[in-house]
Amino acid sequence: MSKSNFTRRGVMKTGAVTSAGLMLPTYLRAENHTGFTNAPQGDTVKFGFNVPQTGPYAEEGLDELRAQELAVEHLNGIGDGGMLNTFSSKVLDGTGVLGKKVEFVTGDTQTKSDVARASAQSMIQKDGCIMITGGSSSGVAIAVQGLCQEAGVIFMAGLTHSNDTTGKDRKRNGFRHFFNAYMSAAALTPVLEKVYGTDRRAYHLTADYTWGWSQQESMAASTEAMGWETVQNVLTPVGAGDFSSYIAPVLNSGADILVLNHYGGDMVNSLTQAIQFGLKDKQVNGKNFEIVVPLYSELMAAGAGTNIQGVYGSMNWNWQLQDEGTAAFTKSFGEKYGFPPSGAAHSCYVQTLLYADAVTRAGSFNPCAVVEALEDFDFDGMGNGPTSYRGADHQCFKDVLVMKGAEAPTSVYDTLEIVEVTPRAQVEYDPEHPMFAGGTLGDCNPGA
Repeated sequence: MSKSNFTRRGVMKTGAVTSAGLMLPTYLRAENHTGFTNAPQGDTVKFGFNVPQTGPYAEEGLDELRAQELAVEHLNGIGDGGMLNTFSSKVLDGTGVLGKKVEFVTGDTQTKSDVARASAQSMIQKDGCIMITGGSSSGVAIAVQGLCQEAGVIFMAGLTHSNDTTGKDRKRNGFRHFFNAYMSAAALTPVLEKVYGTDRRAYHLTADYTWGWSQQESMAASTEAMGWETVQNVLTPVGAGDFSSYIAPVLNSGADILVLNHYGGDMVNSLTQAIQFGLKDKQVNGKNFEIVVPLYSELMAAGAGTNIQGVYGSMNWNWQLQDEGTAAFTKSFGEKYGFPPSGAAHSCYVQTLLYADAVTRAGSFNPCAVVEALEDFDFDGMGNGPTSYRGADHQCFKDVLVMKGAEAPTSVYDTLEIVEVTPRAQVEYDPEHPMFAGGTLGDCNPGA
């Protein structure tokens, strides 16, 4: 049966029976929106916000939670509506979702996959959550995405940057708005070539889990293609704290660039210690020694302070963008919390609204109807310009930001400046690109 026979609501245009006389699957029948995991009863529906509230990525997680709470307020008609006013889809009106008030429960992943999975399982089985969102670690995101696929609920990934999330570990019930490691490298490398040239020797320190691996692979492939040599790649444990034993060997390696494939508190610590070792003050191979941080966040930059000045990286979104959606979200968030939102906050806010919008367009909370509504969905007004949720792998495609540590910040909130808005076409790739191959979405699982 061709997908062209279906509307974005996932309901067949001609009714519940095909022209061949076959009954449609339950989840595609508009008259039957029960029979799936945690089908809402009564006048409320519950979301699960599963974020790191402790551990090395806690700052990002707590900001995600702030944004998720704000999204719920806007969905329930509290506050100024934020991005509901700028979102190109106009089906959300502040009356909840399909007439049901949105409630939520929270969990602490601790940036540990087993803890995150247990927390999400409790949200689904005990609390009756119909959707889980959150993250800040790709290992966590992949684990929770797998659980949601098994349980029959939708997973709207938060901050997860590993290629594997929508690559070899992609799932039909999972969706990612955040960009990925390949996109970071594709956006960042041309800028690095322009600034540092093609004759460079790079030393990588890499977080030892799925995100670090795919970030390093992406950066090495992209920079080597334009002439850089990868001298060494050293894996480091998440939450190591003291990176001095990993930084010391860089001094005698012959490298003139240090690529820090670290995130959160680990990036703050490793960058700070690299500066303390005097790397930025050295000349190697007749060139000034430089440091690159492929994945940035405002919270990391603020934590690193002046150490971040002049250091290049990439971001999914930044509150300094001038579009209407960014302005609306930044205003709402700032008025509620007293400071601008991080990129992690933005992604989780947007994912919460995108889920609610898909449910409303589908006319059903059934996860398979939601999948139909999100696949190949084009939208705008959410802070990144025109954006598409690709049906082939559930990865969002949009413009990517290249950032640099500001030389003269006015506060802890503008320590990064936007160097370039890389057009979406430059970071797009085939869903079966070798860095993403090996996975299949499989079938949607509506669960019970």
